[in-house]
Amino acid sequence: MSRHLPFRLDLAPDAPFPPAELALREPDGLLAVGGDLSPERLLNAYAGGIFPWYSHGEPILWWSPDPRMVFATDGVRLSSRFRRSLRNSTWTVRADTAFAQVIEACASSPRPGQDGTWITEQMRQAYLELHRMGHAHSVEVFDGTGLVGGIYGVALGRMFFGESMFSAASGGSKVALAALALRLHQWGWPLIDAQVENSHLLSLGAFHLPRVLFLQQVDALVQMPEVPGTWTTRFGVMDASELATDPS
Repeated sequence: MSRHLPFRLDLAPDAPFPPAELALREPDGLLAVGGDLSPERLLNAYAGGIFPWYSHGEPILWWSPDPRMVFATDGVRLSSRFRRSLRNSTWTVRADTAFAQVIEACASSPRPGQDGTWITEQMRQAYLELHRMGHAHSVEVFDGTGLVGGIYGVALGRMFFGESMFSAASGGSKVALAALALRLHQWGWPLIDAQVENSHLLSLGAFHLPRVLFLQQVDALVQMPEVPGTWTTRFGVMDASELATDPS
């Protein structure tokens, strides 16, 4: 018998999620409803290939779409024209020095076709707590002392789950994504989860991965040994001009 309603989660933060394979086909990937955004529940969700996504006034909704949109960390594409523009760029890129500002900028950035934001105050507080625990990270692009772009997400083992990115200057989010991918590739992290398809992500090299394959990779990568903590020193300070060279 087919199932037409998502699972309702138990109130206990450690209550297990249903298998992601049981997510609905319509709407694509809706798996469960309810629960909370406690760190334990969020980390369990990401480890199972599941993420929260809902709007203000809705219950918490949990998703695992099929297929999944991902980036290979050596597969982010920047156009030749954009790379040339970076040769003389004075922008610098850092990690975990402005997490709160990045998530706030992502929440307040207008999105085509969207009225309002899904990054509610409840969501912001939940990811700030994951950041304090060393599981949520931001990559920030600066022009001098001004923040011009950024991306944030969750790291488990050697898997990075991207949540949102923003630009306050043209190309800011592209630089943040490319810098994140470069560092992760250097560290031996192969994938960035981009969740759901949009044309901008496709133009930057994102591709579809069938959910069964995505879950297999996540299961292996989240078990790889990595110590949670700030990335500021590990990431270092990267000049955006380093991204001007086509890695291929």
